[in-house]
Amino acid sequence: MLLGGAALAAGAGGVARALPRVDVRPDPSRPEGTVDPSFPFDHLVVVMMENHSFDNYFGMLPKRGQPLADGFRFGPDGKPTNSNPMALPDGRPGHITAYKMPSVCQMESSPSQAWNASHQQVNGGRMDGFLRAEGNTDCAMGYWDDDTLPFYYSLASTFTLANRWFASAPCQTYPNRRFLMAGTAFGLVSSVVPGPFDAPPANGTIFDRLNAHGISWANYFTDLPQTVLIPQIAKSNPTKLRPVAEFFTDCAAGTLPAVSFVDPDFGLLDVIGSHVPGDVITPKERANGADEENPQNIQLGEAFVAQVVNAVMSGAKWDRTLLVWTYDEHGGYYDHVPPPPAVKPDGIPPNIGPKDVPGGYDMYGLRVPAVVVSPYAKPKAVTNVVHDHTSVLATIEAWWNLPPMTHRDAAATTLLDFLDLHNPPAFLDPPALTPAAVSPHLLAACSTDDPGVKPVSDAKAATTHPTNRRSHRAATAPTVRQPGGALAATGLPDALPEVALLGLAAAAAFSARHRKTWPATADLDDAT
Repeated sequence: MLLGGAALAAGAGGVARALPRVDVRPDPSRPEGTVDPSFPFDHLVVVMMENHSFDNYFGMLPKRGQPLADGFRFGPDGKPTNSNPMALPDGRPGHITAYKMPSVCQMESSPSQAWNASHQQVNGGRMDGFLRAEGNTDCAMGYWDDDTLPFYYSLASTFTLANRWFASAPCQTYPNRRFLMAGTAFGLVSSVVPGPFDAPPANGTIFDRLNAHGISWANYFTDLPQTVLIPQIAKSNPTKLRPVAEFFTDCAAGTLPAVSFVDPDFGLLDVIGSHVPGDVITPKERANGADEENPQNIQLGEAFVAQVVNAVMSGAKWDRTLLVWTYDEHGGYYDHVPPPPAVKPDGIPPNIGPKDVPGGYDMYGLRVPAVVVSPYAKPKAVTNVVHDHTSVLATIEAWWNLPPMTHRDAAATTLLDFLDLHNPPAFLDPPALTPAAVSPHLLAACSTDDPGVKPVSDAKAATTHPTNRRSHRAATAPTVRQPGGALAATGLPDALPEVALLGLAAAAAFSARHRKTWPATADLDDAT
């Protein structure tokens, strides 16, 4: 069966009709670990960036190159009409309509993608809580377009765009990246730093499945390999953690492993390495990272992705490569499509407290950008099939006939709907894409301040989108101090844990660079 039939038949909204079995081969007629002969690829490349919703990046795409993109609604003037309610200072009803961001940089402390904030933003599917959610300001309604992100708009207009790729859970970076690697967050809902000897998920990770059958893989990284978020992966596979420069060398030579995770500059070593303990790290300095999390300059991240995509397209094995580009979660930015119900991965509930919004892992997170790049991608196309990060796992499992790890990846759809495997590949000759541009004048004008957009009066309900079921609090940029100094303020959902991960990252980088084993316990304790 094509792709091993890993995807369960789905009902409305992509929800599986019955829980599939875990630890059962997608294709029982084929031995575990053997390649599906219908799959015309040797290499899978996964590039996951940080913290942007579909509408935040591609809300304008229906007017800028892909009319089938499910972005904003527009008025006669061609401007978005999507809005969210926000009271005026005198208490009268008001709203803020989606607006173009004035800077390529972002606020440090807003918007929020935390568990509570994400649920408040969704508000039971009404998608009208973005300006009322904890930690959010008017910037939640901002967007960027092709003026700022020319490469991304070209990519989404050339290859196959996902209209319905959701984060795996309505919460922060670390749990969503755990879903990408293990099909479960195993209780995590926030970016809590893992201990170096935390237990791995009970049913293992996708890398355990690959290792068991000698299927090659690598986590190419710049300053932080995402695999340290499940420390057992990095501890057990030090030689699989490789500097990102090796990705470009391997790509050109046609020697990539079967599965490659390629990570951007998360903004850790370049910033922290220039300071001593106690120094102040300003939001503008943090904007120099390239993973696109706030407050970073998003053009730096786009330039990194462009470099990766162009390396794949010009590489020796382009004709046998499949690349997925997406985002871990929505970053607190507005999106108009309600997340559908999802299959619970396992019996582990989210670790939330009595004051948190109740819920479970039975709802996807908010929509994020995703494009599949391949010679076999459907040209200038969109797919409306529901996906989340475990679709990457489902594809790997179907490709090599590996048993799924949780009910979530067992129920996930593969990436088959992005591809046309029945006709000659449309992109055997790589297309010319609009170059990424780091604009000097925009870089000079980089601002991490609140854009300061004010609500306007409107006695009627805020504009909603037909796909919706229905349809402020000021935040200041915090000062971050180096480890060893005091923290002057909080409100950095992912940034502070990433700083705390620096010890793990440094240990992983050392192991990768020198191909040595994981440091001893005392060394890790000293590092963290």
